[in-house]
Amino acid sequence: MSMDATPEQPDPDQPQPREDLLSALEVIEEQPLDERAQGYAALHDELARRLQSGPADASA
Repeated sequence: MSMDATPEQPDPDQPQPREDLLSALEVIEEQPLDERAQGYAALHDELARRLQSGPADASA
């Protein structure tokens, strides 16, 4: 399942409201079980990309 099921693709440079995540989860939950696994994997990859592209913490 691609993340195209969400109304619009989020801009990784802009913080997104919590509702975007909740609506993506709702779309995933409506899918059959095997497609849900793919949807969660795609969501994980997207969130990991956002996290890695964020500002680095100099104190870490």
